[in-house]
Amino acid sequence: MTLRRRLVLSIVALVVAVSAVIGAGSIIALFSIQRSAIDEQLQFATNRAQRSVEQQGGSGPGLDIGRPSGQASGTLTVYFLNGDVIVGSVLDNAGGIERLSAPVVAPLGGVHVDGRPHTIDLGGDLGRYRVTAATVGPAVLVVGLPMAPVYESVWKLLGVVLVVTGLALLAASLVAALVVRRSLRPLDRVAETASTVARMPLDRSDALDGVRVPDTDPRTEVGRVGSAFNRMLGHIGSAMQARERSEQKVRQFVADASHELRTPLASVRGYAELTRRMGGDLPKDVVYAMSRIESESIRMTSMVEDLLLLARLDEGREIQFAEVDLTGLVLDAVNDAHAASPEHPIEVDVPPEPVTITGDAARLHQVIVNLVTNARTHTPEGTRITVGLAPVDGGVDLTVRDTGQGIDPEFLPKLFERFARADSSRSRTVGSTGLGLAIVAAVVQAHGGRVEVTSEPGDTVFTVHLPRDPAAAAAAAGSVASSSSSAEPAEGAGSADWSATPAAVDRTH
Repeated sequence: MTLRRRLVLSIVALVVAVSAVIGAGSIIALFSIQRSAIDEQLQFATNRAQRSVEQQGGSGPGLDIGRPSGQASGTLTVYFLNGDVIVGSVLDNAGGIERLSAPVVAPLGGVHVDGRPHTIDLGGDLGRYRVTAATVGPAVLVVGLPMAPVYESVWKLLGVVLVVTGLALLAASLVAALVVRRSLRPLDRVAETASTVARMPLDRSDALDGVRVPDTDPRTEVGRVGSAFNRMLGHIGSAMQARERSEQKVRQFVADASHELRTPLASVRGYAELTRRMGGDLPKDVVYAMSRIESESIRMTSMVEDLLLLARLDEGREIQFAEVDLTGLVLDAVNDAHAASPEHPIEVDVPPEPVTITGDAARLHQVIVNLVTNARTHTPEGTRITVGLAPVDGGVDLTVRDTGQGIDPEFLPKLFERFARADSSRSRTVGSTGLGLAIVAAVVQAHGGRVEVTSEPGDTVFTVHLPRDPAAAAAAAGSVASSSSSAEPAEGAGSADWSATPAAVDRTH
């Protein structure tokens, strides 16, 4: 239940409670006042009836109570002698005297002669009466007045109270809703601002610039909340700027270091290769050492190139958009992979017509190569790999599936992080830099797409979603992922003649 609804219901409940207390108090007070008035009138009526009996000089069967002067309509008079009803009557509205039978007035015989009023229900048309008993010689005189006017007044007041309470309830609901809505409007603005911040991509340090709560009046509770919220946004913005500056320094360092390392690594590789070629008279262990230096320098150069590529992608560079034939890129990458690793059967599942999108051919070719290389590097020989293309609404899905032993579920969330490795769950036959999948994620995000992975024993699927829309791809070019990958460096944009498929590659449609 919302705070607004709770406040309105609380106010309405309070109004109902107050109205109920006031109404109940009014009804009780009215009943008490009118009963006191009846008791006072009853005393006068009893005195008049006593004087009328005394004026007739006694009691007996021939006693006629009659209508003493001043008695009101509805006045009941009953005369008992030795417990027997001598005479009983009630004055009607026309002023006449209506005789009452003994069974009707028999309950009055039990009224205590104490001079105090009592309430008796006579039933029938008479209903409840307020009666009192007094002695007149050897007899007992019972006089009563009807309680009907009192109850009628009480019921009328109850109706008025219910109507007034209903109107007050309606008015209180409307007023409370308006007042609460107006009072909570600043809180709604705070909540709206918080929701806006929650929906915003916070990967830019200026994302929170200008996002503030307008209500900061320190005299109100909501104003203090708004002021505190604005201070929190300021602290978050400052922290984001500090983080961006730190990341920029790291990216700059990686880019500079990678760039500076390329030349010495090329020199090391060149000298090692030269020594190996000219070292016919060198000992075998020296020749072996030179070959290891050469191979490791090649691996180090590959890692440096990957780091430099990631640094450039982080800066929004390295992406050149043009029309790309994805089918040709897939076939080229699969042919290269089959030549490099014939022990892994690779199938291709592409549509009969070329699949084209807007993107960077070289970088997309690298994505395909990295995914295929990842599949054959981390699975045992004989593992079947399938590379597929499927047009979807607004884009293309590129899938790379293998039948290996799968990826550890605990490792999946960090699979696309830099230098991430899952060697414990997928066999490692060739060392890797741990940057291949990171480059995949970075390039795909630079194209405005996304990459997903599902894995279970016997079925691991990498799915790359790429948009066709050039405008969407260009808009996404400035946004770069923080994760990437490349088990092997890939070069070349791929052949335009996608139909030239060697017999060694199984192609299914």
